[in-house]
Amino acid sequence: MEGDNEDEDVQLEARLEEQDTFEPPESFVEQANVSDPGIYDEFEENWPDCWERAANLLDWDEQYDQVLDESDAPFYEWFVDGKLNASYNCIDRHIEEGRGDEVAIEWVGEPVDETWTYTYQDLYEEVNELAAAFREMGVGEDDVVTMYLPMIPELPIAMLACARIGAPHSVVFAGFSADALATRMKSADSEYLVTCDGYYRRGDPLDHLDKANEGLADVDHDTTTVVVDRLGEEGFGHDLNDDQREYADLVADQEGAEVEPVVRDAEDMLFLMYTSGTTGQPKGVKHTTGGYLSYAAWTTQAVLDVEPEDTYWCSADIGWITGHSYIVYGPLALGTTSLMYEGTPDYPEKDRMWEIVEDYDVNQLYTAPTAIRAFMKWGKEYPADHDLSSLRLLGTVGEPINPRAWKWYYKHIGGEDCPIVDTWWQTETGGMLITTLPGIGTMKPGSAGPPLPGIDARIVDTNGERIQAGQAGYLTVDKPWPGMLRTLYKNDDRFIDEYWREYSDPDSDKWVYFPEDGAKIDDDDYITVLGRVDDVINVSGHRLGTMEIESAIVGVSGVAEAAVVGGDHEMKGEAVYAYVITEDGYEGDEDLREQIVAGVEDAIGPIARPEQVVFTDELPKTRSGKIMRRLLEDIANEEELGDTSTLRNPGVVSEIQQKVKGD
Repeated sequence: MEGDNEDEDVQLEARLEEQDTFEPPESFVEQANVSDPGIYDEFEENWPDCWERAANLLDWDEQYDQVLDESDAPFYEWFVDGKLNASYNCIDRHIEEGRGDEVAIEWVGEPVDETWTYTYQDLYEEVNELAAAFREMGVGEDDVVTMYLPMIPELPIAMLACARIGAPHSVVFAGFSADALATRMKSADSEYLVTCDGYYRRGDPLDHLDKANEGLADVDHDTTTVVVDRLGEEGFGHDLNDDQREYADLVADQEGAEVEPVVRDAEDMLFLMYTSGTTGQPKGVKHTTGGYLSYAAWTTQAVLDVEPEDTYWCSADIGWITGHSYIVYGPLALGTTSLMYEGTPDYPEKDRMWEIVEDYDVNQLYTAPTAIRAFMKWGKEYPADHDLSSLRLLGTVGEPINPRAWKWYYKHIGGEDCPIVDTWWQTETGGMLITTLPGIGTMKPGSAGPPLPGIDARIVDTNGERIQAGQAGYLTVDKPWPGMLRTLYKNDDRFIDEYWREYSDPDSDKWVYFPEDGAKIDDDDYITVLGRVDDVINVSGHRLGTMEIESAIVGVSGVAEAAVVGGDHEMKGEAVYAYVITEDGYEGDEDLREQIVAGVEDAIGPIARPEQVVFTDELPKTRSGKIMRRLLEDIANEEELGDTSTLRNPGVVSEIQQKVKGD
């Protein structure tokens, strides 16, 4: 019998390998929040009033007078003169509907026995107490409060407490350096910081307050800091400074306090989020209350198919925009249960994520291709040991997913019963722009899908003209959308310079959003994002996208993950250098190296043939899971290595250097 099962498994893998398109299961379509294909035409014919559908998901203190004001483009305004409060929309209104006892946040700590459940009533009480404490500290409307916290419940609580009193928040990813914290606090003129003593990573307590204090020392204005005691008796015994307060004491002093939500204009800032800039100076992306919150709620409902009775898990960190939109604001605005996890997916064992899915009956899982490739490498036996039948939908975010990883996810996690939404968006867009609607769209592994209803995404040449299907070009968005950034904090000029292009057409001048991503489009208007336009290798005058080459390499049996960079070459100008991780059970030998070269040549052509294929156990990655290709370029060019301090695995760089020299 065991041999028969193995044969069936091999046959199934072969069938999936050949299949190019997948339809959503009928059972999913029947219950989907959006299942009428006519929504695309409806949004196009009724634009921009179509976005009232998103606004109607919220409760407004004062109804807006106009959906969109384009008079000062590209400084667009959405839901003009409408007034609301984000904290009220994420908490109070659900309690008023009699749902206070329903779970808002399920928190799972890294230590396996540490969990916490917050009902909407619990969340209401702690958010109100912290909001009152903020006011007692002197936080006023429009004061920016910085948060330097890991994935602990106090982070969304602090965000919602700020929203309640009209104080924008600026969350700094806990893995960032002290210098990054100082830079962002100075840029935002932020006088308030919420941080913690430490947190756990792979079983070890990390000293976070020491890093926060180092950053604060470089802030040249007075600050007040709130410190969460995360580690308790395992902490580092810090003594707080005169300008530092204990979170628990502040909340206890405000026990039972209730704070009336501050009515905010739709265009008032909800939060700042700093993202990397081409100049080296981070950009403070400004998101507003009405447009952002309505768009986060609408995409959560339409794309992730979230309903109030669901338990939904986005495995991102709230320090990134994905966590803002799809752990906090989108799910809580819809009144669902949002699951937060403090730890890593392979601690204490490689089945940790599947254990959580099973224990909490998770209905939607939204994670990154980087994680999926790691799951593939660890092996299908880990998810196979758990009951994942509660899952109804799967999603990916953060980077394009190659077809092989997509199909593995579809089979081994979704059991071929869960649609997969491969979502493209950015910090600046506030929410998803390109993906299939899971109750409508055919899925094409490797392609994000069509633009969402109401999103005018195009693939154009250098003159802004649409390209033909099958060709590669530049991704643009030709109409505004509610979740979009409004400007860069205190830098309108840079906002225009970095994101907008002005094209002339016979009728008028129009502004076009340019996210600096390359993409190609097929005959069905499905878009495949190829990566940043600067993520190209110029081989003998041919511009090759790194993503396309990496997808070809990962398509070779036995390859778990790959990173491709350009290295200097005397004849070609640049040549392709590939760094490859093999799956368990496969050797990085000459035979596999030849298969990889052949796979690239077959998929793209001889011009993309890798100059060198280096097998490695790990790739240099930041703490957020991004591959640091700059260091791989340094190795390929035999140059002095740049800064490795932001890596979660700095030792791997020298290991790869030695392997390159050995080859």
